[in-house]
Amino acid sequence: MSAPDHLDSDPPTTVDVLQRIKPGCEAAFEAVLAELIQAAMACEGHLGVNVFRPSDPAHPEYRIVFKFDRISRLKQWEESPIRQRLLNRARQFTEGTGQYAMLTGLETWFTLPHRPGLPAPPRYKMMVVSWITIYVLINLINVILVPLIGTLPAFLRTLVVTLVVVAVMTYVAMSRMTKLFKGWLYPARRL
Repeated sequence: MSAPDHLDSDPPTTVDVLQRIKPGCEAAFEAVLAELIQAAMACEGHLGVNVFRPSDPAHPEYRIVFKFDRISRLKQWEESPIRQRLLNRARQFTEGTGQYAMLTGLETWFTLPHRPGLPAPPRYKMMVVSWITIYVLINLINVILVPLIGTLPAFLRTLVVTLVVVAVMTYVAMSRMTKLFKGWLYPARRL
């Protein structure tokens, strides 16, 4: 099986969990969550986790985002006894079953913090917002970073620039751009 075929059948994936915590149980939930994150970090293929704590009283849910390099490795984590044990402990501090969404493509950049289960916007809208963001980032990098690394060989400069663009896009810019353009990205949905 070639690498592109393998990536199509077992792509990188992001799991987006939205969970409401019982009032007064936040500290106990945080303790179990810390153990859950520690256990996930030990799993093969785990790429990171982000926790978005409630900041809006109208949406008092925790949003927890796990990233894995392959769906197959995510499945191994989901079926692991330690995860099951920790989820059972966490359930005593949560309300309802929560929301769970698995994202495997560009749509992972286009999730709203308090509404992860919404279907992704149309691809042309994702492309336009991504293009605007990349355009701004490349121009900022050309002004700020390129003068600092200008003496490096071209392939190393490109390596650094692309690494910075992808990291900023993934961890900083796209969540903010999604919020900024949410009215256009999700026009028919009540947010």
